Amino acid sequence: MLGRLKKTGQDLVSADAWKARIVFWSGAVLVGLLATLFAWSTEVANELFIRHAHAYPALPFVLSPLGLLLVVWLTRRYVPGASGSGIPQAIAALSMTEHGSRSRLLSFRIAFAKIGLCLLGILSGASIGREGPTVHVGAAVMFSLGRFAHFPHHYMDRGLILAGGAAGIAAAFNTPLAGILFAIEEMARTFEERTSGTLLTAVFLAGITAVALQGNYVYFGTNAATLAPAQVLLPILVCGVLGGALGGLFSHTLVLTSRRLSRLSGHHPYVVALACGLTIAAIGVLTQGDTFGTGYHEARRIITGQGELGGAYPLLKMIATWVSYVSGIPGGIFAPSLATGAGLGNSIAGYLVGYPAGAVIILGMVGYFAGVVQTPITAFVIVSEMTDNNGLLLPLMATAFLAYATSRIFCPEPIYQALARGFLPGRAGA
Repeated sequence: MLGRLKKTGQDLVSADAWKARIVFWSGAVLVGLLATLFAWSTEVANELFIRHAHAYPALPFVLSPLGLLLVVWLTRRYVPGASGSGIPQAIAALSMTEHGSRSRLLSFRIAFAKIGLCLLGILSGASIGREGPTVHVGAAVMFSLGRFAHFPHHYMDRGLILAGGAAGIAAAFNTPLAGILFAIEEMARTFEERTSGTLLTAVFLAGITAVALQGNYVYFGTNAATLAPAQVLLPILVCGVLGGALGGLFSHTLVLTSRRLSRLSGHHPYVVALACGLTIAAIGVLTQGDTFGTGYHEARRIITGQGELGGAYPLLKMIATWVSYVSGIPGGIFAPSLATGAGLGNSIAGYLVGYPAGAVIILGMVGYFAGVVQTPITAFVIVSEMTDNNGLLLPLMATAFLAYATSRIFCPEPIYQALARGFLPGRAGA
């Protein structure tokens, strides 16, 4: 006990300890600022494309393929480390032992390029989200600040990456608890004692910064729907099994096709980009624009009961997200997966007559999302925080774990862990 108190006192007066704290604190605030600017810019880009797509129905058939072509060219030419979601890069960097290898995936250049390229992708109508890229941005910013501060690499790198990624999730979704859990459950798969205080502080500061700028908003709006005890079992079973199966199939398909198409993309990347752009345009026009972009507004419309989507929306949104990812552009699958899950829940609610539709929609969302990312604790916490619904916490938890178990049948390896292997030294990035 005496030794621990002595060490604490030394830390309070140590110049190196205070340098570390200042870097972490300033980095977390910067992550919060960037996440907020990214969120605002994404909304503008999403609205701009959808508005013009409605006004000029033929426009997506020009803008989507050419836009994806430009994004793929810029990515391959200047920042190949910025491709894809960004979460696999952060996970790959955590598993690396060489500082130089991590620097190829995490840098200020990649962080700012990631934001710009994702915005171009959204301006092209791609079904991508900003949340995964914000994790990449957060990890890259914190890691880069650590480089400039000349910290001992073996001690600080992992903590910087974890804290940055968690701060990115917290600021992107306004869900601080989910940010912490995602860093533990997905990015680290362990929780080191000496990282815990750093991670918690970074999440707090990034979240406070984002809230100060954006307000204490609820991501998908408030949904207070609940289930009576006698109504709980059937929605959990249906949403857990069906959501987990579809989420697992999506993840397995995305990982498998990403690996197989990487050879084709290596020889004909721009042909793949053009084909994917045309497919995105066709699906978007078929759904009257519902599958373009992040899916945020569509999910919010369903959850708050302000509108309906067609029965084919979940499947078509799933396909649009898959096509967007395999095209090779930077962009995440978090928000599109949540939108797909909301659509799935909406479709299931149509068959479960007599059950509260709002509750079934949220269970469908958590079931599909947990099936895709295979992080059940993060899934039910993030959905609960995003919908401000605490009355469904236990059903959400049960659905998430059932979906996770079902998903593992179809996709034995978690999607981000599988994709991360493509960014390890000696492997081509996916």
